[in-house]
Amino acid sequence: MRDEIVAGLEKPQKELPCKLFYDERGSHLFEKITMLEEYYLTRTEVAIMEENIGDIASRLGDRCMLIEFGSGSGEKTRFLLEHLKNPAAYVPIDISKEQLMRSAARIAATYPGLDILPVCADYNDAIQIPSSVKTVDRRIVYYPGSTIGNFHRDEAVDFLRRIARICGPTGGLLIGVDLKKDPAVLLRAYNDSQGVTADFNLNVLVRINREFDADFDIDRFRHVATFDPSNGRIELHLVSLADQTVRVEGAEIVFEKGESIWTESSYKFTVEEFSKLAFAGGFQTKKVWTDDEQLFSVQYLTTHSDIDA
Repeated sequence: MRDEIVAGLEKPQKELPCKLFYDERGSHLFEKITMLEEYYLTRTEVAIMEENIGDIASRLGDRCMLIEFGSGSGEKTRFLLEHLKNPAAYVPIDISKEQLMRSAARIAATYPGLDILPVCADYNDAIQIPSSVKTVDRRIVYYPGSTIGNFHRDEAVDFLRRIARICGPTGGLLIGVDLKKDPAVLLRAYNDSQGVTADFNLNVLVRINREFDADFDIDRFRHVATFDPSNGRIELHLVSLADQTVRVEGAEIVFEKGESIWTESSYKFTVEEFSKLAFAGGFQTKKVWTDDEQLFSVQYLTTHSDIDA
Protein backbone atom coordinates (compact mmCIF):
# COMPACT_ATOMS: atom_id res chain seq x y z
CA MET A 1 0.00 0.00 0.00
CA ARG A 2 2.85 2.40 0.81
CA ASP A 3 4.36 1.90 -2.64
CA GLU A 4 0.96 2.41 -4.28
CA ILE A 5 0.41 5.67 -2.37
CA VAL A 6 3.83 7.11 -3.19
CA ALA A 7 3.64 6.05 -6.85
CA GLY A 8 0.25 7.71 -7.18
CA LEU A 9 1.42 10.95 -5.57
CA GLU A 10 4.44 11.09 -7.88
CA LYS A 11 2.33 11.00 -11.06
CA PRO A 12 1.86 14.23 -13.08
CA GLN A 13 -1.80 14.14 -12.00
CA LYS A 14 -1.45 13.05 -8.41
CA GLU A 15 -3.90 10.33 -7.39
CA LEU A 16 -4.75 8.00 -4.53
CA PRO A 17 -6.71 4.72 -4.60
CA CYS A 18 -10.30 5.14 -3.40
CA LYS A 19 -9.97 2.07 -1.17
CA LEU A 20 -8.17 4.39 1.26
CA PHE A 21 -11.53 5.95 2.09
CA TYR A 22 -12.69 2.97 4.10
CA ASP A 23 -10.91 2.85 7.41
CA GLU A 24 -13.25 2.75 10.40
CA ARG A 25 -13.83 6.52 10.45
CA GLY A 26 -14.23 6.65 6.68
CA SER A 27 -16.77 3.85 6.74
CA HIS A 28 -18.74 5.72 9.42
CA LEU A 29 -18.63 8.94 7.39
CA PHE A 30 -19.85 7.13 4.30
CA GLU A 31 -22.82 5.79 6.23
CA LYS A 32 -23.62 9.41 7.15
CA ILE A 33 -23.34 10.41 3.48
CA THR A 34 -25.91 7.80 2.47
CA MET A 35 -28.47 9.50 4.75
CA LEU A 36 -27.98 13.01 3.38
CA GLU A 37 -30.82 14.70 1.51
CA GLU A 38 -28.60 15.49 -1.49
CA TYR A 39 -27.27 11.94 -1.79
CA TYR A 40 -30.10 10.32 -3.76
CA LEU A 41 -28.21 7.11 -4.58
CA THR A 42 -28.79 5.01 -1.46
CA ARG A 43 -32.43 5.86 -0.78
CA THR A 44 -33.30 5.42 -4.46
CA GLU A 45 -31.58 2.05 -4.62
CA VAL A 46 -33.33 0.93 -1.43
CA ALA A 47 -36.70 2.03 -2.84
CA ILE A 48 -36.08 0.07 -6.05
CA MET A 49 -35.18 -3.02 -4.02
CA GLU A 50 -38.26 -2.70 -1.81
CA GLU A 51 -40.63 -2.25 -4.74
CA ASN A 52 -39.22 -5.18 -6.73
CA ILE A 53 -37.93 -7.57 -4.06
CA GLY A 54 -40.25 -10.43 -5.01
CA ASP A 55 -39.03 -10.46 -8.60
CA ILE A 56 -35.41 -10.00 -7.52
CA ALA A 57 -35.51 -12.87 -5.01
CA SER A 58 -37.16 -15.23 -7.49
CA ARG A 59 -34.44 -14.57 -10.05
CA LEU A 60 -31.67 -15.32 -7.53
CA GLY A 61 -33.30 -18.69 -6.82
CA ASP A 62 -33.04 -21.30 -4.05
CA ARG A 63 -29.98 -22.33 -2.06
CA CYS A 64 -27.74 -19.57 -3.39
CA MET A 65 -24.47 -18.44 -1.88
CA LEU A 66 -24.73 -14.65 -1.63
CA ILE A 67 -21.29 -13.04 -2.00
CA GLU A 68 -21.22 -9.32 -1.24
CA PHE A 69 -18.35 -7.09 -2.39
CA GLY A 70 -17.88 -4.13 -0.04
CA SER A 71 -20.45 -5.34 2.47
CA GLY A 72 -20.21 -2.31 4.79
CA SER A 73 -22.89 -2.25 7.45
CA GLY A 74 -24.93 -4.92 5.67
CA GLU A 75 -28.24 -3.03 5.88
CA LYS A 76 -29.25 -3.71 2.28
CA THR A 77 -28.13 -7.31 2.61
CA ARG A 78 -30.37 -8.09 5.55
CA PHE A 79 -33.39 -6.92 3.57
CA LEU A 80 -32.38 -9.12 0.64
CA LEU A 81 -31.73 -12.15 2.86
CA GLU A 82 -35.20 -11.81 4.39
CA HIS A 83 -36.75 -12.47 0.99
CA LEU A 84 -34.45 -15.14 -0.45
CA LYS A 85 -35.75 -18.70 -0.46
CA ASN A 86 -33.49 -21.07 1.50
CA PRO A 87 -30.21 -19.14 1.10
CA ALA A 88 -27.29 -21.46 1.81
CA ALA A 89 -24.48 -19.08 2.72
CA TYR A 90 -23.49 -15.44 2.95
CA VAL A 91 -19.94 -14.28 2.19
CA PRO A 92 -19.42 -10.61 3.14
CA ILE A 93 -16.16 -9.16 1.79
CA ASP A 94 -14.88 -5.85 3.12
CA ILE A 95 -11.55 -4.10 3.63
CA SER A 96 -12.60 -2.65 7.02
CA LYS A 97 -12.15 -5.53 9.45
CA GLU A 98 -13.90 -3.94 12.43
CA GLN A 99 -17.05 -3.14 10.49
CA LEU A 100 -16.98 -6.49 8.68
CA MET A 101 -16.93 -8.53 11.86
CA ARG A 102 -19.65 -6.44 13.54
CA SER A 103 -21.90 -6.76 10.51
CA ALA A 104 -21.25 -10.51 10.14
CA ALA A 105 -22.06 -11.06 13.81
CA ARG A 106 -25.37 -9.18 13.52
CA ILE A 107 -26.42 -11.18 10.47
CA ALA A 108 -25.38 -14.46 12.12
CA ALA A 109 -27.56 -13.58 15.13
CA THR A 110 -30.52 -12.77 12.88
CA TYR A 111 -30.14 -15.83 10.62
CA PRO A 112 -28.78 -18.65 12.80
CA GLY A 113 -29.29 -21.25 10.07
CA LEU A 114 -27.25 -19.35 7.49
CA ASP A 115 -23.59 -20.20 6.93
CA ILE A 116 -21.75 -16.86 7.45
CA LEU A 117 -18.26 -16.74 5.95
CA PRO A 118 -16.71 -13.25 6.29
CA VAL A 119 -13.60 -12.40 4.28
CA CYS A 120 -11.48 -9.35 5.19
CA ALA A 121 -9.84 -8.38 1.90
CA ASP A 122 -9.55 -5.82 -0.85
CA TYR A 123 -11.99 -7.21 -3.38
CA ASN A 124 -9.90 -5.71 -6.18
CA ASP A 125 -7.36 -8.45 -5.47
CA ALA A 126 -7.74 -12.16 -6.18
CA ILE A 127 -10.07 -13.65 -3.57
CA GLN A 128 -10.58 -17.27 -2.60
CA ILE A 129 -14.26 -17.76 -1.80
CA PRO A 130 -14.69 -20.03 1.24
CA SER A 131 -16.53 -23.31 0.87
CA SER A 132 -19.87 -23.71 2.61
CA VAL A 133 -20.88 -26.70 4.67
CA LYS A 134 -24.30 -26.43 3.01
CA THR A 135 -25.40 -27.37 -0.49
CA VAL A 136 -25.00 -24.39 -2.82
CA ASP A 137 -26.89 -24.44 -6.11
CA ARG A 138 -25.45 -21.21 -7.48
CA ARG A 139 -23.27 -18.28 -6.56
CA ILE A 140 -24.73 -14.77 -6.65
CA VAL A 141 -22.44 -11.76 -6.26
CA TYR A 142 -24.18 -8.74 -4.75
CA TYR A 143 -22.53 -5.41 -5.56
CA PRO A 144 -24.84 -2.57 -4.52
CA GLY A 145 -24.23 1.13 -4.28
CA SER A 146 -22.98 1.97 -7.82
CA THR A 147 -19.36 1.29 -6.82
CA ILE A 148 -18.76 -0.15 -10.29
CA GLY A 149 -18.62 3.50 -11.36
CA ASN A 150 -15.32 3.94 -9.50
CA PHE A 151 -13.51 1.94 -12.19
CA HIS A 152 -12.31 3.28 -15.52
CA ARG A 153 -13.77 1.31 -18.43
CA ASP A 154 -10.92 -1.19 -18.96
CA GLU A 155 -10.63 -1.69 -15.21
CA ALA A 156 -14.38 -2.26 -14.96
CA VAL A 157 -14.28 -4.90 -17.69
CA ASP A 158 -11.40 -6.73 -15.96
CA PHE A 159 -13.20 -6.50 -12.62
CA LEU A 160 -16.45 -7.84 -14.03
CA ARG A 161 -14.58 -10.73 -15.61
CA ARG A 162 -13.15 -11.66 -12.20
CA ILE A 163 -16.67 -11.59 -10.77
CA ALA A 164 -17.94 -13.73 -13.66
CA ARG A 165 -15.33 -16.38 -12.89
CA ILE A 166 -16.37 -16.36 -9.22
CA CYS A 167 -20.02 -16.76 -10.24
CA GLY A 168 -19.29 -19.61 -12.66
CA PRO A 169 -21.51 -20.67 -15.55
CA THR A 170 -24.71 -20.89 -13.48
CA GLY A 171 -24.19 -17.79 -11.36
CA GLY A 172 -25.37 -14.22 -11.46
CA LEU A 173 -24.63 -10.65 -10.41
CA LEU A 174 -27.06 -8.26 -8.69
CA ILE A 175 -25.56 -4.79 -9.09
CA GLY A 176 -26.40 -1.16 -8.46
CA VAL A 177 -25.66 1.18 -11.38
CA ASP A 178 -26.04 4.95 -11.23
CA LEU A 179 -27.62 6.50 -14.32
CA LYS A 180 -26.77 9.62 -16.31
CA LYS A 181 -28.82 12.67 -15.30
CA ASP A 182 -28.71 16.44 -14.87
CA PRO A 183 -25.13 17.29 -13.75
CA ALA A 184 -26.54 19.69 -11.15
CA VAL A 185 -28.15 16.75 -9.35
CA LEU A 186 -24.85 14.89 -9.40
CA LEU A 187 -22.81 17.82 -8.13
CA ARG A 188 -25.18 18.37 -5.20
CA ALA A 189 -24.81 14.70 -4.24
CA TYR A 190 -21.02 15.00 -4.02
CA ASN A 191 -20.89 18.52 -2.53
CA ASP A 192 -23.36 18.24 0.34
CA SER A 193 -24.26 21.33 2.35
CA GLN A 194 -23.15 19.79 5.66
CA GLY A 195 -19.63 19.06 4.42
CA VAL A 196 -19.77 15.35 5.23
CA THR A 197 -18.40 14.38 1.80
CA ALA A 198 -15.57 16.87 2.29
CA ASP A 199 -14.70 15.24 5.63
CA PHE A 200 -14.90 11.81 3.97
CA ASN A 201 -12.49 12.89 1.22
CA LEU A 202 -10.04 14.65 3.58
CA ASN A 203 -10.05 11.61 5.89
CA VAL A 204 -7.85 9.90 3.28
CA LEU A 205 -5.04 12.26 4.28
CA VAL A 206 -5.76 11.71 7.98
CA ARG A 207 -5.41 7.97 7.43
CA ILE A 208 -2.16 8.31 5.47
CA ASN A 209 -0.72 10.47 8.25
CA ARG A 210 -1.66 7.83 10.83
CA GLU A 211 -0.67 4.67 8.98
CA PHE A 212 2.17 5.74 6.68
CA ASP A 213 4.21 8.26 8.71
CA ALA A 214 3.11 11.22 6.61
CA ASP A 215 2.76 14.88 7.55
CA PHE A 216 -0.13 16.22 5.48
CA ASP A 217 -1.52 19.46 6.93
CA ILE A 218 -5.22 18.77 6.45
CA ASP A 219 -6.12 22.46 6.68
CA ARG A 220 -4.03 23.14 3.57
CA PHE A 221 -6.21 20.97 1.32
CA ARG A 222 -9.78 21.46 0.12
CA HIS A 223 -12.36 18.97 -1.15
CA VAL A 224 -13.58 19.64 -4.71
CA ALA A 225 -16.07 17.63 -6.77
CA THR A 226 -16.40 18.26 -10.50
CA PHE A 227 -18.32 16.72 -13.39
CA ASP A 228 -16.51 15.69 -16.60
CA PRO A 229 -19.20 15.56 -19.31
CA SER A 230 -16.91 14.07 -21.96
CA ASN A 231 -16.38 10.97 -19.81
CA GLY A 232 -19.69 11.05 -17.96
CA ARG A 233 -18.10 10.99 -14.53
CA ILE A 234 -17.90 12.82 -11.22
CA GLU A 235 -14.33 13.39 -10.00
CA LEU A 236 -13.32 13.95 -6.37
CA HIS A 237 -10.14 15.93 -5.78
CA LEU A 238 -8.17 17.30 -2.85
CA VAL A 239 -6.75 20.65 -3.93
CA SER A 240 -3.59 22.08 -2.35
CA LEU A 241 -4.22 25.58 -0.97
CA ALA A 242 -0.51 26.51 -0.99
CA ASP A 243 2.89 25.58 -2.33
CA GLN A 244 4.05 22.87 0.06
CA THR A 245 6.11 19.72 0.49
CA VAL A 246 4.65 16.64 2.18
CA ARG A 247 6.59 13.62 3.41
CA VAL A 248 5.24 10.09 3.19
CA GLU A 249 7.56 7.53 4.85
CA GLY A 250 10.66 9.37 3.66
CA ALA A 251 9.42 10.28 0.18
CA GLU A 252 9.04 14.03 -0.45
CA ILE A 253 5.98 15.04 -2.45
CA VAL A 254 5.96 18.61 -3.79
CA PHE A 255 2.65 20.43 -4.33
CA GLU A 256 2.06 23.67 -6.14
CA LYS A 257 -0.83 25.88 -5.05
CA GLY A 258 -3.94 24.71 -6.91
CA GLU A 259 -2.52 21.26 -7.70
CA SER A 260 -4.87 18.40 -6.85
CA ILE A 261 -4.90 14.77 -5.76
CA TRP A 262 -7.54 12.80 -7.69
CA THR A 263 -9.13 10.49 -5.11
CA GLU A 264 -12.18 9.05 -6.87
CA SER A 265 -14.04 8.76 -10.16
CA SER A 266 -17.73 7.91 -10.32
CA TYR A 267 -18.89 7.05 -13.83
CA LYS A 268 -22.58 7.31 -14.73
CA PHE A 269 -24.20 5.18 -17.45
CA THR A 270 -27.22 4.83 -19.65
CA VAL A 271 -28.81 1.37 -19.43
CA GLU A 272 -27.51 0.62 -22.93
CA GLU A 273 -23.97 1.74 -22.09
CA PHE A 274 -23.80 -0.47 -19.04
CA SER A 275 -25.23 -3.45 -20.91
CA LYS A 276 -22.36 -3.21 -23.40
CA LEU A 277 -19.80 -2.86 -20.60
CA ALA A 278 -21.29 -5.85 -18.76
CA PHE A 279 -21.20 -8.02 -21.87
CA ALA A 280 -17.51 -7.23 -22.37
CA GLY A 281 -17.04 -8.29 -18.74
CA GLY A 282 -18.64 -11.69 -19.21
CA PHE A 283 -22.28 -10.92 -18.35
CA GLN A 284 -25.54 -10.52 -20.16
CA THR A 285 -28.28 -8.26 -18.81
CA LYS A 286 -31.40 -10.14 -17.77
CA LYS A 287 -33.45 -7.51 -15.93
CA VAL A 288 -33.15 -3.80 -15.10
CA TRP A 289 -35.25 -2.14 -12.40
CA THR A 290 -35.31 1.67 -12.11
CA ASP A 291 -37.14 4.37 -10.19
CA ASP A 292 -39.75 6.59 -11.84
CA GLU A 293 -37.28 9.45 -12.32
CA GLN A 294 -34.65 7.17 -13.88
CA LEU A 295 -32.04 8.27 -11.33
CA PHE A 296 -30.67 4.84 -10.49
CA SER A 297 -30.91 1.20 -11.52
CA VAL A 298 -30.62 -2.24 -9.96
CA GLN A 299 -29.63 -4.82 -12.55
CA TYR A 300 -29.54 -8.60 -12.64
CA LEU A 301 -26.92 -10.15 -14.90
CA THR A 302 -25.97 -13.74 -15.66
CA THR A 303 -22.69 -15.05 -16.99
CA HIS A 304 -22.35 -15.88 -20.66
CA SER A 305 -20.25 -18.53 -22.37
CA ASP A 306 -17.22 -16.27 -22.92
CA ILE A 307 -16.27 -15.88 -19.25
CA ASP A 308 -13.03 -17.86 -19.54
CA ALA A 309 -11.81 -16.05 -22.66
